[in-house]
Amino acid sequence: MTSSFYNILVSAHSGLRWLVLIFLLIALYQAFTKRGKFGDIKETPFVLIALIITHIQLLAGLILFFISPKVQFGGSTMSSSVLRFFTVEHSLLMIIAVILITMGYSRAKRSTKPFNVVFNLYLIALILILIGIPWPFREALGAGWF
Repeated sequence: MTSSFYNILVSAHSGLRWLVLIFLLIALYQAFTKRGKFGDIKETPFVLIALIITHIQLLAGLILFFISPKVQFGGSTMSSSVLRFFTVEHSLLMIIAVILITMGYSRAKRSTKPFNVVFNLYLIALILILIGIPWPFREALGAGWF
């Protein structure tokens, strides 16, 4: 039973990455078109949607962090590229990205130029997410497109 739960969760986590990327790109576009202007962050609904979907992805990732065989804490973790990637690199990059997205949204609510704040922090988060995804062309990591 745990194996099927794990497989479902891995598939959901992998599929959600596309929603995160799509909504982040839309949020960045919305913020970019309003950069330098005064306004309310509520004018850009995809900024909030990107925040929510990113947090849902974080919850799925945290569950996987504790049940995945690719996350191990031992002497061989750092010498194995796959174990190191999922235990340290992927996890750390994604948590930092979620923190930046959360900071971007919360700071934008108090800022006089909220779209600049969102654009800058969401863009940095998107770059970190793109770096931290186990893309199929990174063959050693054993991940697919979905």
